[in-house]
Amino acid sequence: MISENLKKPLACWRGKERYNGGTVECLTIIFESGGCSWARCRMCSYRHERYQAQSCDELARHLHAQLGWVLSQFALDEFSMIKIFTSGSFFDPQEVPPVFRSEVAQAFRGKIVIAESRPEYIVPDTVEGFVADLDNGTHATPLYCAIGLETTSDQIREKCINKGFTYVDFNRAVAAAHGAGAGVKAYLLFKPLFLTESEAIADMRLSFDGLAGHVEMVSMNPCTVQKRTELEVYWRQGAYRPPYLWSVLALLKDAPFEVTCDPLGGGKKRGPHNCGTCDYEITRGIRDYSLTADRDLIGALLDTDCPCKSEWEYVLAREQPYCMPLTR
Repeated sequence: MISENLKKPLACWRGKERYNGGTVECLTIIFESGGCSWARCRMCSYRHERYQAQSCDELARHLHAQLGWVLSQFALDEFSMIKIFTSGSFFDPQEVPPVFRSEVAQAFRGKIVIAESRPEYIVPDTVEGFVADLDNGTHATPLYCAIGLETTSDQIREKCINKGFTYVDFNRAVAAAHGAGAGVKAYLLFKPLFLTESEAIADMRLSFDGLAGHVEMVSMNPCTVQKRTELEVYWRQGAYRPPYLWSVLALLKDAPFEVTCDPLGGGKKRGPHNCGTCDYEITRGIRDYSLTADRDLIGALLDTDCPCKSEWEYVLAREQPYCMPLTR
């Protein structure tokens, strides 16, 4: 099934992903969709990526053209896993028409699919239908619903991220996904706006503990400063610093289960970084760890001798949250 009118998605690339104790070849696709229905998260610039369709049929054709481009450019038999992202939620019928979701399931039938969505769109009928079209018996769990939970703390998710749902909503979605024969992948955001380095570390550790045994996969995303976001405004004013890579290492070393991590922008001023001298090796090591789950590698990186480690330790011990008045 290849569309006559082809259009490249927002992004599409091949890579490797850790799965079931090993690594698999993975194709990642970011479709230009109708846009996120929430579009209010403080750190997210993807909400600006949307196709202004005049009708549901036009939007479906636009998405179909992107799928056609993918199928024309990549040999699917080279991949075991397909990761699907949009500007918001793959299972939102206003953002991704159901007819196109069925096309995707049929195109990637027999693959492991990870599709991202907000929890309110993960409902039994929708997930069951997608799994039925996708599953050919090759994999015990053909679909994983990926949810940007960010943190198990409702207070941090509301005040620091403005995510628009609660931990109860997330758990309902987990139950719906599991009941429909799908697994769940939780994305966590390390160091959102308004948290000190030590507060962010404590929040991630609590989130790890809260997710243990409840979801099949966990990925930790160290926060990066994306353009045209509220986070960028604070960062430009000197009121936010992305997390230290030392903190990322400390969290991965002590995590109670395997946690994958791809530090986007690692070593750059908008991304997780240390001093600039040790960043490259640590960033590369974290990505290697995400494929091997080798805790010894993380331990060795954490033992790296660099002067900036003392700065990090000082920040953990002495950094204080802003004490701003609540009223004028």
